[in-house]
Amino acid sequence: MPVSEPSPPAARSHTHPSGAAQFSTAANVFSLLSDPTRLHLVWSLARGEADVNTLTEASGAARPAVSQHLAKLRLAGLVQVRKEGRRSVYSLHDGHLRRLVIEAVNHADHMVTGAPPHD
Repeated sequence: MPVSEPSPPAARSHTHPSGAAQFSTAANVFSLLSDPTRLHLVWSLARGEADVNTLTEASGAARPAVSQHLAKLRLAGLVQVRKEGRRSVYSLHDGHLRRLVIEAVNHADHMVTGAPPHD
């Protein structure tokens, strides 16, 4: 998000207090995303749906590893899959996860490149 763009309105935020269940679930999501290959897969899916071949090529990981990571993400409810003929097409169905991953990778880019932080 460019510096000149305003932050999303607070109305888009959830206003109820978070408890132990929410923090535990969030920690589980972070745990799943802590693997660089899984993070790369979710980041790729944040840009649009893709099949296993496309995700394998984008991530540089071996196809069996990509399939295993996608299975974990699917079982956790972070990605969804639909059949298109013989292909399995994966996608994100959650804008929260999409924004989380994009922001995490943008933050990492700032850390790696030394770009100054911004809102």
